[in-house]
Amino acid sequence: MSRNGGLRFPCGVRAVAAVGVALAAGAAIADERSAVPGLVAQAMAYEHGEGVPRNQVLAASLYCAAARDGDAEGQFGLGWMYANGRGVPRDDAMAASLLALAADQGHDAARKVLQFVGDARGSLPDCMRPDGLVGNDVAQAAGVDPFADLPPAKQKIAAMVTALAPTYAVAPRLALAVITVESNFDPNARSSKDARGLMQLIPETATRFRVKDAFDIRDNVRGGLAYLRWLLSYYRGEVALAAAAYNAGEGVVDRYRGIPPYPETRNYVQRVLALFGEEHHPYDAGLAAPPPFVVPR
Repeated sequence: MSRNGGLRFPCGVRAVAAVGVALAAGAAIADERSAVPGLVAQAMAYEHGEGVPRNQVLAASLYCAAARDGDAEGQFGLGWMYANGRGVPRDDAMAASLLALAADQGHDAARKVLQFVGDARGSLPDCMRPDGLVGNDVAQAAGVDPFADLPPAKQKIAAMVTALAPTYAVAPRLALAVITVESNFDPNARSSKDARGLMQLIPETATRFRVKDAFDIRDNVRGGLAYLRWLLSYYRGEVALAAAAYNAGEGVVDRYRGIPPYPETRNYVQRVLALFGEEHHPYDAGLAAPPPFVVPR
């Protein structure tokens, strides 16, 4: 949701009045900055769908690129998106950290909104680190396909995945995003938890989806696609939840009623969302009944 609403604030007349002031200040700043060229202006356009298709994931990526350069409006914009779970997983502690950075630079709206997201402070998102998702940020901002310039060995795998994914009703780009984050296209990858192959299938998941050899490229991809298709059905097309469950297991996601507070999983979800570029995915409702906390759209 845009900065004109959506943040979960405490109730009460005084609180509502304070929120109104903060939101009005935020809207005024947004209107003023929207005419300024650069990353923040692009982010605002994609956040609100002004002149371009609305894309919250891309908006968050652009805000993060600006925030990484020390721009207070970028820090405020990304903090707002973390507070609302738009384009990134909701994380009040991370939102507070970003808003605090903007407030320290004299950003009035950030200072006023900060009081409503709690006192907890979290780490900053990985995309703000020099070694973070810089390449993906730039590619997304420029509208470049991050999978378009793969080396030959990875291109061969990507071509196979692109051909197979539609037969499982999974967008090839989502499958490629998961493979990138899971194994970086290494068919021989094996984790400390015995996750194997391109899509890092643990033995239980491989058995569940009838994978005979998790190190066989095609067999592994078929199993991973079948699991993704099931997760998308179970979580009713919510890519963040499906990605979180792919990483941590649906039992963990269900127990927390959302993305669990594990840094590894939150970073995983952020990276998959950044590469896929969409928050929602079509799904087959007949494959699985959703958990109680998921409301179908």
